[in-house]
Amino acid sequence: MVAMQGADVITFTAGVGEKGDLSRKAICDKLEIFGVKLDEEKNKVKGEEEKISSKDSKIDVYVIPTNEELMIARETMKHLGQR
Repeated sequence: MVAMQGADVITFTAGVGEKGDLSRKAICDKLEIFGVKLDEEKNKVKGEEEKISSKDSKIDVYVIPTNEELMIARETMKHLGQR
């Protein structure tokens, strides 16, 4: 974030990012120096798309679900098709 001179959005995804409210909080607590603030109630979300930053956060924070198995299957099929 320092090299980029900030960020517009922080996104948590995949297994831990989607379901790890404690991990998200721990990470965002370390980013408070950049103006990141969580909405504690919204951060309880698991596996749903949600903006979890507070209204006064300088950077928006989102949880975005992903289907990891589907992505792995698509990549596998793409590489098998290249034979």
